Amino acid sequence: MTIHAIYENGVFRPKEAVAFPYPCEVEIEVRQIKQEPSIPTLDEIYTILGRRHASGEHNLAERHNEHQP
Repeated sequence: MTIHAIYENGVFRPKEAVAFPYPCEVEIEVRQIKQEPSIPTLDEIYTILGRRHASGEHNLAERHNEHQP
C-alpha cells in the first residue's frame, strides 16, 4: 500500500484517510517526491518588482556582468 503524506514538525501526516485498526504498528519506507516549482502569482511578481524599484538602482543592466561566472 502506498500512502502519501506530508512531513511537518517531525511527524508524517497522511494526505488521505488510512484504514488501519487502532492501535497498529506499521513499517514505513520513505521516498521523497520531487515537487514541481510553483509559478509565482502576479502579486508576488509585483512585490519583487516593487523591491527593485524601491532599492534606488534603476539601471541593473550595467551590473549584469558582476553576477556571471
